[in-house]
Amino acid sequence: MGRRRKLEGSVLDEVDKLIIEELIRDGRASYAELGRRLKLTRVSIKERVGRLVNLGIIEKFTVILSPERLGRNVSAFFEIEVEPQYLDEVARELAQEEVVENIYLMTGESTLHMHALLADMKDLERFVLERVYTKKGIVRVRTNVIMKRYKSRNGGFRL
Repeated sequence: MGRRRKLEGSVLDEVDKLIIEELIRDGRASYAELGRRLKLTRVSIKERVGRLVNLGIIEKFTVILSPERLGRNVSAFFEIEVEPQYLDEVARELAQEEVVENIYLMTGESTLHMHALLADMKDLERFVLERVYTKKGIVRVRTNVIMKRYKSRNGGFRL
């Protein structure tokens, strides 16, 4: 990635917002298709998308997979309390685990919050007992399993 310009003030106009909304809906749409939908030229769309990437507003274009279709049927959130001197080490080690999707340093009672996708409850049990509890510095782990998803926003926040 090249250098990104620093953001100053409001950098998105209404057209930029429409382009971003279309890309969130269909990241595979060509510049020509986006131009048709928004009544702009392909070149104009290409320049605007390039600018949004250069500014770091669009970080990357990606594919969203269905965990369930790939055998990851258990989605679990973990609240992990870690002794301060082990925090970075534990976070780095957990971040390397294949099943871990996200890990964050948070305020509140638990220092780390982690999201993992696992095959089944046996896989969850094995992960917690063998890969989480064994880390030096972990004081407490709370695990919450998603039973039903009501909303999940891809692409971040709304403009």
